[in-house]
Order: sequence, then structure tokens, then C-alpha cells
Amino acid sequence: MQAENKILEDIKAVAAETAKTAKADKPAMEVKNLSFSYGKNKILKDVSFQIQDGQITTIMGANGSGKSTLFSLMTKNLYPRKGKIFLRGKNIQNLVLKDFARKVSIVHQYNTSSDDITVERMVSFGRTPHMKMMQGRSDEDERLIQWAMEVTNIEKYRNREASRLSGGQRQRVWIAMALAQNTKILFLDEPTTYLDIRYQIEILELVKKLNQEFGITIIMVLHDINQAIYFSDKVIGLKDGLVAVQGNPQDVISRESIKQLYGIELDVTQVEGKTFVLTV
Repeated sequence: MQAENKILEDIKAVAAETAKTAKADKPAMEVKNLSFSYGKNKILKDVSFQIQDGQITTIMGANGSGKSTLFSLMTKNLYPRKGKIFLRGKNIQNLVLKDFARKVSIVHQYNTSSDDITVERMVSFGRTPHMKMMQGRSDEDERLIQWAMEVTNIEKYRNREASRLSGGQRQRVWIAMALAQNTKILFLDEPTTYLDIRYQIEILELVKKLNQEFGITIIMVLHDINQAIYFSDKVIGLKDGLVAVQGNPQDVISRESIKQLYGIELDVTQVEGKTFVLTV
């Protein structure tokens, strides 16, 4: 237990030092005048915004608004036709994937694993770019793999086959694999999709913990309006490929902005100082 606590304290100390040295005027990421088309179908139209260090930013909007395309562009799975995306001031088009993976970790929406791969082995894949595979894991690799399993609460499953876990448990494994990369920016593409409400909340509470305790900047796509509002420092709302809303959700989410984003009139209320949308 002492060793486990030491791992957590070391990671927290590094996160705290990173937060101190981060420059407030330098965003973690910046999207400038971004446009993208599939053939003649224009998906994104002159999109611009900044992602600040140490915040949870959620991209939201109706189906077909451009969320998935924007996510793919920001994670180098697609390349912009026009505009630029900067990671700490550097154009990501000029970063090779290996260097990008040292700075950004990603959990995609659809993930599969082989039947015979254990949880620990899955998490260790997050260290693959950093390991000399013929020489095995370094002490640093072991430390980060152990930390990733501890913080996501999957250490007790380490010897089980990942494919035999529940949906919520498997999602924690994928997040742990991303954490093992030891980056300060984490992308999550609809991390609560296909999970029941208990696991949805557990995953989002984990996201909040990673942000608040370890200083990880989170960028995620969410479908659920209220989850986006409750768990985010900033929301970016897309409508037909344009940024229709952006800012602190408590300030920018209203009956009018919900109608603008989703084309439906829903009441918006306050509960204990928090904004909620009445979806039924």
C-alpha cells in the first residue's frame, strides 16, 4: 500500500508542478479557421476556439453537427482542408504521430480487444511507444502502468481477460491504457456511450478526478446535454459545422441556445446553482 500511495503522490506532484509552470496566455490547443469537406459536402465551416490548460472541455451538438469530424481532425485522424490546429503553439500537421502520442492520449468510441489479452497487458500497450520491447519494461513503465490501473480502479482485474469485463469496466481499461502514456492532454470520444446510467456517472466522476487531482486537460465529445453541462468547464456547441455556442456552460446554456443547437424547445432550470435542461 505504501508503494501504491507513493506512485499517486509522485504523479500528483508532477501535475501540480506542470500547473504552476503552464502559461495562462498559451492555450493547450487552438483551432483556427478550420474547414473540412467530404467531397462537396462541407462538414466544418471556419471553426475557431481555444482549449485552456487544466480544464474539461466538451464538444456537443446534434447528430450531423460535425462533432466526430472535429474530434478526428484534432486527433490527427483526418487532415484539414483549410485552417490550422495548434498543440501548445505547434501546428499538429508538422508533428509525426509518435511525437503527437507523447503529448496527447486518445480513447476512441469503438474499441475491441482479443479474447486472451489480460487487463494488465492491455494497459501496458499505452507504454509501447516508450518501451524497448526486447528489453521489457523499465521501472518507469511499471510505475505508470501500476498508477493507471490504480487510479481507474481496475488493479483487481489485472489478470482477467479484458474482453470478459463489463462495459463500464472495459471503458476503464481503455482509459487506463491512455493514462499509461503519461500525457497531459486526454481526448475521450463519447466515453459513456452504451453504458447504463451507473457506469456513465462513474466514468464521468473518474474524468473529473483525473482533471482535478492530476491536472490532466480533458477534451471530450458527449451526447447527453446535462452531463456536458455538469462535468465541463467549457462547452463548444456545434450546429451545421459552425460554432454556435462556446463558453462556461452555466453562462451559455439557455432555452435559446438549446433551440439553436438541437432545434427543439426545452425548459432550462437551476438546481442548487447548477443549470439543467429538462429533456422530458
